[in-house]
Amino acid sequence: MRSARRSLWKLALGLAMLGCGVRSNELPVGFVNQTHHSDAELWAIWKGAQQTVAQQVDLNPLQRSFSGAPADIRPGDARALEIGPHQLGVGAEPDASSAALLAATGIERPNPTGMIACPKPCNVRYAAAYSVYSGNVTRYAASWEDQGDSFTFVLEYEFENQIMAALGYSLKWR
Repeated sequence: MRSARRSLWKLALGLAMLGCGVRSNELPVGFVNQTHHSDAELWAIWKGAQQTVAQQVDLNPLQRSFSGAPADIRPGDARALEIGPHQLGVGAEPDASSAALLAATGIERPNPTGMIACPKPCNVRYAAAYSVYSGNVTRYAASWEDQGDSFTFVLEYEFENQIMAALGYSLKWR
């Protein structure tokens, strides 16, 4: 009798613990869409990112652009086709001003700059977009919102990063 009661308590405790905390891959699949684009458009961009990662995994585009390092491109990873966005927040942030960008980086660009401040642990201080993998967030400079194919390119790159993070790839040079 005592053993049965202990087992019942273990079962009850185990069931109670199931409700404690939710990992991002356990959230419902979909977007928290804060863009001017439809969910269907975001899904099309996500599917493009899945296809790209399934065909090849480019681990160091930033390193190549900074130092001319050789490409670190791996064979595609078919697991990418199974990765979905789990309540991924997607939205714009106001572009950094020309003055702020110049003061912080020495780079002169007209307004709108197409750049936003990139929080740690980014490898750059300013970027067109960034993702926070632990926070399920992708942000982009607001001026990209209505730029058609350029918007798709910027967002697809960030979605590739989200997929690669979910698959465990190093994003140090992405």
